[in-house]
Amino acid sequence: MTSELGALLRAHREALAPEDVGLPRGIRRRTPGLRRSELATLAGVSVEYLTRLEQGRDKHPSPEILGALADALRLPAQDRFLLLRASKGTNGACTTDPPADSVRPPVRALLDRLEPSPAVLLNRVGDVLAATSTYRRLLEPFGLFDDGHPNLLRFVLTEPLAREAFPDWANEADRQVAALRMESLPGDPHVAELAEAMAVLAGAEFTDRYAAPLVPRYRTGTERMRHPVAGDLRLDSETLALPDADGQRLIVLLPADEATSDALDGLAGRRPRALRAV
Repeated sequence: MTSELGALLRAHREALAPEDVGLPRGIRRRTPGLRRSELATLAGVSVEYLTRLEQGRDKHPSPEILGALADALRLPAQDRFLLLRASKGTNGACTTDPPADSVRPPVRALLDRLEPSPAVLLNRVGDVLAATSTYRRLLEPFGLFDDGHPNLLRFVLTEPLAREAFPDWANEADRQVAALRMESLPGDPHVAELAEAMAVLAGAEFTDRYAAPLVPRYRTGTERMRHPVAGDLRLDSETLALPDADGQRLIVLLPADEATSDALDGLAGRRPRALRAV
């Protein structure tokens, strides 16, 4: 059984090409990304120790070793934070407070300022706490807000219409499950409770992803949506973690091309090109 830390290390290792760190690819490479021996050499640790970390048999690397691994993997600040949090989570610390269900006034004011951009505020288990009107117009036709307590993870994994909303549904499902795993510390009983429910509600579509290697970069990316009025959309997703807000995160969707910008303008009832493509 691997640990969250081990799964993260392996996911980052397999996502890094040898040429990214100045190593030759070679002609007999069967391993995706870096080999363990290559990462171990770059980080100055033994292959045996790296194997124990990835397999979850050693869960307490020193800060120096963790920093060396992050350097070798060329991790940006956000991914280093997730790596650090995963290493602390293996010490048995966990969050026991219930997921937040309220919105601080400054955050609500921020959402108002983001209009007419699609934006949604989630807590650590994916409950929708607030959303801009344009975000609601994007997802209302598919039933997200039919539930009195909408949850984005549950919607994507269990609502059949979600597969129509997201043409790349499998990628969206990967991102939502990765968010559930990474937005809380291991051992969070509220995450465990939701995971148990999702195992029943979504079956293998959830459990296979929950047990799979983590998707390390789930907070950003370009996603496609297909709206009955606005048509096909390409949206750049940016996730902002809010300080002092119990794991709340703000997801903002930005038009990735001019056609999407014009379509969102129409959906929001604004003049053309009010939203600019990134």
